[in-house]
Amino acid sequence: MSAYAIFRTGGKQFKVAVGDKLRVEKLAGDVGSSVTFDDVLLVGNEGTFKIGQPLVSGAKVEAKITAQDRDKKIIVFKFRRRKNYRRKNGHRQPFTALEITGVTGG
Repeated sequence: MSAYAIFRTGGKQFKVAVGDKLRVEKLAGDVGSSVTFDDVLLVGNEGTFKIGQPLVSGAKVEAKITAQDRDKKIIVFKFRRRKNYRRKNGHRQPFTALEITGVTGG
Protein backbone atom coordinates (compact mmCIF):
# COMPACT_ATOMS: atom_id res chain seq x y z
CA MET A 1 0.00 0.00 0.00
CA SER A 2 1.28 3.46 -0.83
CA ALA A 3 1.65 6.34 1.58
CA TYR A 4 -1.53 7.82 2.96
CA ALA A 5 -2.40 10.71 5.23
CA ILE A 6 -5.25 12.02 7.32
CA PHE A 7 -5.62 15.79 7.07
CA ARG A 8 -8.27 18.31 7.98
CA THR A 9 -9.86 21.13 6.06
CA GLY A 10 -13.22 22.84 6.32
CA GLY A 11 -13.91 21.31 9.74
CA LYS A 12 -13.70 17.75 8.39
CA GLN A 13 -11.01 15.08 8.24
CA PHE A 14 -10.09 13.10 5.13
CA LYS A 15 -7.96 9.98 4.61
CA VAL A 16 -6.20 10.23 1.25
CA ALA A 17 -3.48 8.62 -0.85
CA VAL A 18 -1.84 9.77 -4.07
CA GLY A 19 -4.33 9.69 -6.94
CA ASP A 20 -7.47 9.99 -4.78
CA LYS A 21 -10.22 12.38 -5.82
CA LEU A 22 -12.42 14.09 -3.25
CA ARG A 23 -14.69 17.06 -2.61
CA VAL A 24 -13.97 19.52 0.17
CA GLU A 25 -15.47 22.77 1.38
CA LYS A 26 -14.91 25.69 -1.01
CA LEU A 27 -11.27 26.77 -1.27
CA ALA A 28 -9.81 29.83 -2.94
CA GLY A 29 -8.04 29.03 -6.21
CA ASP A 30 -8.54 28.47 -9.90
CA VAL A 31 -9.04 25.15 -11.69
CA GLY A 32 -5.65 23.62 -12.44
CA SER A 33 -3.82 25.37 -9.60
CA SER A 34 -2.25 23.45 -6.75
CA VAL A 35 -3.00 23.69 -3.05
CA THR A 36 -1.04 22.44 -0.02
CA PHE A 37 -2.51 21.30 3.29
CA ASP A 38 -0.32 21.52 6.40
CA ASP A 39 -2.92 20.32 8.95
CA VAL A 40 -1.81 16.69 8.69
CA LEU A 41 -2.91 14.55 11.64
CA LEU A 42 -1.41 11.19 10.61
CA VAL A 43 0.94 9.85 7.94
CA GLY A 44 1.15 6.13 7.19
CA ASN A 45 3.40 4.11 4.90
CA GLU A 46 3.87 0.32 4.57
CA GLY A 47 2.57 -0.54 8.05
CA THR A 48 4.38 2.26 9.87
CA PHE A 49 2.77 5.57 10.70
CA LYS A 50 3.39 8.85 12.49
CA ILE A 51 0.68 10.33 14.68
CA GLY A 52 0.76 14.06 15.29
CA GLN A 53 0.13 15.67 18.64
CA PRO A 54 -1.97 17.32 17.28
CA LEU A 55 -0.15 17.76 13.91
CA VAL A 56 2.71 15.91 12.24
CA SER A 57 5.48 18.47 11.87
CA GLY A 58 6.80 18.85 8.33
CA ALA A 59 4.07 16.71 6.76
CA LYS A 60 2.15 18.01 3.75
CA VAL A 61 -0.61 16.91 1.44
CA GLU A 62 -0.47 18.42 -2.04
CA ALA A 63 -3.46 18.49 -4.37
CA LYS A 64 -4.58 19.92 -7.69
CA ILE A 65 -7.92 21.70 -8.02
CA THR A 66 -9.98 19.92 -10.68
CA ALA A 67 -13.30 21.79 -10.29
CA GLN A 68 -15.00 24.67 -8.47
CA ASP A 69 -18.73 23.98 -8.47
CA ARG A 70 -21.93 23.80 -6.45
CA ASP A 71 -23.61 20.65 -5.19
CA LYS A 72 -27.17 19.45 -5.82
CA LYS A 73 -29.95 21.64 -4.48
CA ILE A 74 -31.24 20.82 -1.00
CA ILE A 75 -34.81 21.84 -0.20
CA VAL A 76 -35.34 23.22 3.31
CA PHE A 77 -39.06 23.05 4.14
CA LYS A 78 -40.42 24.20 7.51
CA PHE A 79 -43.99 23.39 8.43
CA ARG A 80 -46.24 23.81 11.48
CA ARG A 81 -49.48 21.92 11.27
CA ARG A 82 -52.75 23.78 11.76
CA LYS A 83 -50.94 27.15 11.98
CA ASN A 84 -50.79 28.06 8.27
CA TYR A 85 -46.98 28.23 8.55
CA ARG A 86 -44.90 27.07 5.59
CA ARG A 87 -41.41 28.21 4.60
CA LYS A 88 -39.55 26.80 1.61
CA ASN A 89 -35.90 27.57 0.92
CA GLY A 90 -33.33 26.02 -1.35
CA HIS A 91 -29.57 25.81 -0.88
CA ARG A 92 -26.65 24.76 -3.08
CA GLN A 93 -23.40 24.23 -1.17
CA PRO A 94 -20.24 25.27 -3.05
CA PHE A 95 -17.39 22.75 -3.13
CA THR A 96 -13.91 22.28 -4.53
CA ALA A 97 -12.98 19.00 -6.22
CA LEU A 98 -9.38 17.91 -5.62
CA GLU A 99 -7.01 15.28 -6.94
CA ILE A 100 -4.23 14.34 -4.51
CA THR A 101 -0.79 14.64 -6.13
CA GLY A 102 1.56 14.09 -3.20
CA VAL A 103 1.85 13.00 0.42
CA THR A 104 5.08 13.84 2.24
CA GLY A 105 5.72 12.66 5.79
CA GLY A 106 7.51 14.63 8.48
